[in-house]
Amino acid sequence: MAHIHPPKIEYFDLDAKSNTDPKGQLRSVDEYRLTPTGLYMFRPLSGHPQISHFESWFLPKLNVRVTRQSWHPGHERDYDFYVDVVEITGVGSVWKTIDLYLDLIVRTGRSVTVLDTDELITAVQHNLITPERAQWALETTYSAVSGISAHGHDVVRWLTSSGCPTSWR
Repeated sequence: MAHIHPPKIEYFDLDAKSNTDPKGQLRSVDEYRLTPTGLYMFRPLSGHPQISHFESWFLPKLNVRVTRQSWHPGHERDYDFYVDVVEITGVGSVWKTIDLYLDLIVRTGRSVTVLDTDELITAVQHNLITPERAQWALETTYSAVSGISAHGHDVVRWLTSSGCPTSWR
């Protein structure tokens, strides 16, 4: 059974160099970089037992947040990028994302896997999102899977070919 929860909302305040996570926790951000195609964020995860830090690109044109995590020794995972399907808005120096449940795990050069379809269906069944928003999330996911797959399961190549070049630490 999928965990029932409303869409997760996050805020990113470029001026304050902060990130308010879905649980309302205010987190410090080391770096924000605004480009014509999106927003880059680098943030440590102080005290996290497995992840030391992560970096994300928020790309409104593609409706995705692409994240690369850095793991503490012994906690590495067998994937390179985690892609969230999100609605992205920005007002002034504050960006907001609404996570629409669907995620992609990308193993560069090998595969892309869709996660949490059960959560999306459960959210629709419990009126947490409309069927139209769910359809939008699915279409966004299909487009990302198709693009990533067509570029040899390489997220960075897909983003570049989509007009959203990225650079990572």
